[in-house]
Amino acid sequence: MKDMRPIICEVAPRDGFQSIAAPIATDEKIAIILDLIAAGCPRVEIGSFVSPRAVPQMADMAEIAAAVRGTPARLSALVPNVRGAENALAAGIDELVYVFSVSEAHNRNNVRQGVDQSLEGLAQVAAALPGEARLRVAVATAFDCPFEGTVPQAAVIEAVRRVAVLVPGAEIALCDTTGRANPFVVGERFRAAMALPETAANGWAFHGHDTYGQGVANALAAWGAGVCVFDTAAAGLGGCPFAPGATGNTATEDLVFAFNEGGHDTGIDLRALLAVADRIANLPGGVTGGHLRIVPRDRAAFG
Repeated sequence: MKDMRPIICEVAPRDGFQSIAAPIATDEKIAIILDLIAAGCPRVEIGSFVSPRAVPQMADMAEIAAAVRGTPARLSALVPNVRGAENALAAGIDELVYVFSVSEAHNRNNVRQGVDQSLEGLAQVAAALPGEARLRVAVATAFDCPFEGTVPQAAVIEAVRRVAVLVPGAEIALCDTTGRANPFVVGERFRAAMALPETAANGWAFHGHDTYGQGVANALAAWGAGVCVFDTAAAGLGGCPFAPGATGNTATEDLVFAFNEGGHDTGIDLRALLAVADRIANLPGGVTGGHLRIVPRDRAAFG
């Protein structure tokens, strides 16, 4: 633990922007991504290479990728299938995120296919990647499902095992899709997944939502289990369409503040990050959250 450094993966440009129905100008997206990188975010998920008919907000991905390549940050993009992977690679993005759900009902609602089909798709995407490309597998509903309720740990561990067999070197992100997880189950679930012999070569990440105010606590529980990569969104931008009242992703500034207070440097300039968070919070139609951004005192002290 003492040798670990927390690594923030900023997901507002993907998980956040796609939750906004009103079109965001491409130049504005690019400026926000560049500002996040300038603030020190080491990893940024810049968007999704999906059908523009399905997600119109992501229709400008090639232009965005061209504008932000070559920056110091490690850039990634979500892809739903081989075609998306090919488009991302053609745009110069060589770290891809593939998502499926443990819950059959959620997977069919989210990606319109069964879990077995999604895992077949994962194998196809992995086979299409050149040797230098990186792959992350986001395991959605790893704690709770909006359709089926609590997801049994045994089902999650089996899903993780299957992923590890298919892609031994991939980073695996357990996702608290609804924000309903608690720190006790988060730590337990990661420890169980990491104990699998099949996952010895896999990296780990936690993707949390703050719907029930547990986002930072859950991330710290994952940290305690040995996870060092955390998905967050500046200003808590986002929202779960199947969880009424959801406040979106765990706010980047909240988790950075928590790590700073604990003596763990994320490499992110908190004051610069708060400025970007304010900009994001002003996007029309965005669902934002978090706490640090709205603390009624001189926020310069947080830097």
